[in-house]
Amino acid sequence: MLKVHSRIDEIGESAWNSLRDDDNPFTSFAYLEALEATGCVNQASGWQPVHLSLSDDTGAIRGAMPLYVKYHSMGEYVFDQSWARAYEQAGGDYYPKLQGAIPFTPVTGTRLLSPDPEVRQALAQAAISLCDSNKLSSLHITFPREDEWHLMGEMGLLQRQDQQFWWDNAGYASFDDFLAALSSNRRKVIRRERRDVQERLDLKWIVGSEITETHLDQLYGFIENTYDRKWGTGRPYLTRDFFSRIRETMTDQMALVFAYEGNEAVAGAINFIGRSGAGDTLYGRQWGALIDVPFLHFEVCYYQAIDFAIARGLKRVEAGTQGEHKLSRGYMPNPVYSAHYIRDKRLRAPVEAYLVREREAVAEQMLMLAEEASPFKKGG
Repeated sequence: MLKVHSRIDEIGESAWNSLRDDDNPFTSFAYLEALEATGCVNQASGWQPVHLSLSDDTGAIRGAMPLYVKYHSMGEYVFDQSWARAYEQAGGDYYPKLQGAIPFTPVTGTRLLSPDPEVRQALAQAAISLCDSNKLSSLHITFPREDEWHLMGEMGLLQRQDQQFWWDNAGYASFDDFLAALSSNRRKVIRRERRDVQERLDLKWIVGSEITETHLDQLYGFIENTYDRKWGTGRPYLTRDFFSRIRETMTDQMALVFAYEGNEAVAGAINFIGRSGAGDTLYGRQWGALIDVPFLHFEVCYYQAIDFAIARGLKRVEAGTQGEHKLSRGYMPNPVYSAHYIRDKRLRAPVEAYLVREREAVAEQMLMLAEEASPFKKGG
């Protein structure tokens, strides 16, 4: 039996988490429930939950899917605004649409939650049917795992590919050990960037139960200030209450890094620790600062994350979306995926042709970056 749920707690924590096969923090019940409970996602924010569940004849839930009705294209990190403009100029209504995603979170993870491949396919088909029956323009499943992406491609969904830059731990014993794997020029640049920050500021990690509400107040101030400077708004996607909520339910997976000028906290970032297909992973998420210091973003979000991963024996750092500047700092290109169902053939045909060209261009660029622009020693 298929059900549509306006709140994830209608499915329940035990049922939802039992369907996951890893410890990715962003697909957990706690993370998604916190988004709903603290007003980050609702119809007013443009993210209306319509999660799917599939039950067997006994009523036991065998599959689930995080799904939202979207009234805009913000907070997705897979950009379709040009599709929306083209369709609306042709007289169509692009919004609302359906989005299978983790809101505001460009992190690869399971989107079709079930150990049974037939149930996973049924969930994807149910989302398509929901799109059709409600005459919505489209369905977009963003940042799924590669196996899910291939499954959805076999079902006829349009396939899109992009890249992110991730750092992989090759068994390094220290940050200097990592630097030794880089070219001489890159070692010098990174050491200079770190020195310029660390001569002025002190860096500190605050992990798990060490995190207090005062730390979260400070973190939120950093984020608000950065939003305001970058986009002219001090209203981040995530509410202040959200951070308190996950502090209650996800403490063991939270890790903050703060920069201090004397005794004053002036910058920081929140990270999450989880398990993915690649093993233990540190996921870098929101960051912000109250001051402008050259290379501060690199230190807080990239170099400190590498230090932390090495010290904790983590296998990977995923530091967010976009940014070829990460490449020269040891973060290498990796593919990320999305799948798209477009109901109107007038829009589907040109989008499909565009995505073929885009996939080819992304694949060529990833190969070039990995082979020609790699910061690592050639042959090493």
